[in-house]
Formats: sequence, structure tokens, C-alpha cells
Amino acid sequence: MSEPSESHPSLPADLPTPVKHLEVKAAFLLVFMLVVVASAVVYLLYARGAFEKTQRLYLMADNSEGVHIGMDMTFSGFPIGRVRQVELASDGRARIVLDVPLRDAHWLRKSSVFTLERGLVGGTNIRAFTGMLQDDLLEDGAERTVHRGDAAEAIPLILSSVRDVLGRISAMTAEDAALRSTLRNLKEVSATLKGPHGALGVVMGNPTDAQKIVEALNRSNALLAKVDALTAKADAQVFGPQGVMNSTQATVQQLNGLLADARNSLKKVDAVLIEAQGIAANTKEATVDLGALRGDVESSLRKVDSLVNEINRKWPFARDTDIKLP
Repeated sequence: MSEPSESHPSLPADLPTPVKHLEVKAAFLLVFMLVVVASAVVYLLYARGAFEKTQRLYLMADNSEGVHIGMDMTFSGFPIGRVRQVELASDGRARIVLDVPLRDAHWLRKSSVFTLERGLVGGTNIRAFTGMLQDDLLEDGAERTVHRGDAAEAIPLILSSVRDVLGRISAMTAEDAALRSTLRNLKEVSATLKGPHGALGVVMGNPTDAQKIVEALNRSNALLAKVDALTAKADAQVFGPQGVMNSTQATVQQLNGLLADARNSLKKVDAVLIEAQGIAANTKEATVDLGALRGDVESSLRKVDSLVNEINRKWPFARDTDIKLP
């Protein structure tokens, strides 16, 4: 008998053809993906400055709240450093470790100032300020104190100050406060200034005294008006066209003329005396001449005396009217 033949299941006709070297291609794709991921990581590290030469900077702060690893330190708005580590120092302060690239380290000098600012809105910022770029460069591993500018920390102080100011204002505006009394007095003074006596009523304090001052001023004005009238009348009588001053001037001119005549007479007397001394023989003739000259002199003196009396009658001059002969 013949053995029965083994039956094999028939394969479907539409089955796809198997890919050759599938394991090799899958391994190559996996390696390629690993290379791409590694390249991306290396590029990111390069972009973050992991392979760039840097110098270390330590900033000491009382509080590092808001500071995190990787945040930038800016100079004029541009990042020039990055926080590498935040740790607690031995003195209890926060130490912020920063890496500053060497290409940006020339912006930091020994006189640079560092601030840690935190506003009401937004995050914390570390800023560097350099006023004198001519100073020496900041050395590697330098340690500086950072100044805090936290606006939120100032709010309690501001509220305390506002509370104190409001308390003082309440005390100043109380009913029994000195300011209220001063305002009431000022109101009374303003009302008095608007009154009939004005500032005089404020100065004197009561209307009676103010009225007395007003009456005294009125009497003084009336008296001054009378004095002005008398002064004008006296000026007219003394310095007017028909005044005493013009008459006195005319009299003085006449007196000067008489005095000139007397002086000429005295000169003649002197000449006669000299001639009398020179000619002793003609004594009788000289005596006759002297008598005539003396008569002329006495006549001139009588005229002067009458003129002086006329002046004294018109104007009380106090002067010596005696004329002494030589």
C-alpha cells in the first residue's frame, strides 16, 4: 500500500514579499535617531554656553527668594552672566554663584554695583551697573554684596508710614486741636479785616480804640491842612513879589552902596593923614581938610544908621550895627 502524502496548507496569493535585511535597517535607524538626539543636546549645550570659557562671580545676598539656577544677570538689558548655583554661606547669607563668559567679562569692573530687584509684578532680576569703565577689571572668583530692591518688602513700611501720617492728620483735625483753634481765630481775623476799620481793628483789638485812632488821624490831617495853608501864606509874604525878602534885598543893596561910599571916604582920610604927616608946615590947611572929610564921613554914617534902622524895622536881624572909625 502506498503511504498517504502529507497535506500542507496553501499560502495566500496576496501576501507581501518580506523586506530584506530588516534588522540591519532598524538598527541603523535607531543609531541615526540617537545621533540626532545627541547632536541636539550638544547644540543646546553649546547655545547655553556650556563649552564657553567663563569666570566665576559670587554675589552675597540677605535673601535669595526668586533666584533660580539658569537665570540671567543683565547689563544694560543684555545678559552677560548666568546663575550656576545658589547656596547658603557660613554667615547665614545666600551665596549666588554666577558664570560670566570671558567675552562679556570686560563690562564688569571693581567699581561695579550689583542689584537684586523684585517688583510687584514680574520675576526677580539680577542687574550689574558699571559707572567707570576705566577701572580695573573684576577678577575671577570675586565676591560682591548684592543690593536688594524688593518693592514688596517696602509695602509694610509704606503702610506703617501712611498709618502714622493718618494718625497725625486725625490729631491735627480733632475738635480740640490747635489747628482748629488757629483756623477759628483766622476766620475771626478775616471777618474783622472785612469790617469798617479793616486792619486797624485787628491791630487795636476792639472797635472803640480803633475809632479813637481814626479820629486822631482825622484831626492830624486837619491840622496838617492848616499848617500847609499857613506855610503857603508865609511863603507868599516872605518870598512873594511884594514880600519881605525882596525889600530886604533892595535895602541890602543900598547898604552896600553906602558902605562903599564910607570906604571911599575913609580912603580919602587915610590919604589926607599921610599928606598931613608929610607936610608939617601946612597944619592949619590940613586941619580944615580933615574937618570937611570928617563931616562927609559922619554924613555917610548917619545914612548907614538910618538904613540899618529901616532894615531892623522890616526884618528882625540880629547883628552888630556899630561902625568903628580908625
